[in-house]
Amino acid sequence: MNSDSDLQIAGDILAVQHLLQPAREHPATVAEFAGLARSIAADRAQWEHLVAYDATTRWYHRLRTGPGYEVWLLSWVPGQSSGMHDHGLSSGVLTVLDGELTERAGRAGRTLGAGAQRVFAPGYVHEVTNDSLEPAVSLHVYFPGLTEMPMRPAQSDQSAQCSPAAQDAVPA
Repeated sequence: MNSDSDLQIAGDILAVQHLLQPAREHPATVAEFAGLARSIAADRAQWEHLVAYDATTRWYHRLRTGPGYEVWLLSWVPGQSSGMHDHGLSSGVLTVLDGELTERAGRAGRTLGAGAQRVFAPGYVHEVTNDSLEPAVSLHVYFPGLTEMPMRPAQSDQSAQCSPAAQDAVPA
């Protein structure tokens, strides 16, 4: 009679290479994109020397691209805002690297400190603002890569459907 206790694997299962999944060179799942953002955030040498601040407009720099995704680095001086927008057909991961940002979606608002992450799906409408008195830096991973960022009229309730008011290619 066979039972689960009768099953034994002889030898080293790790020696059977065809049974192992190859390591992926690029992320392919939401969890892997969030992990990519965390690994970049932890390696300040990759991005810290690139950051610039501009009081007249939001500063941004495309840090990396891969098959089906891109990574953007943004800086925010106090008072700067993305405006209410979505990311078209792209999903994303927003990670605060330094400082503090406020994300507003509809009536809800939340403060995101260094290390905080937000994952969002296509069509998610939000606004990101530096409401603090210190500059902030954020990392944005978009998959697929960002092709549009429709701006939305500022409303206290974003549950109503609204047409894009303008196009803005600046990631947020």
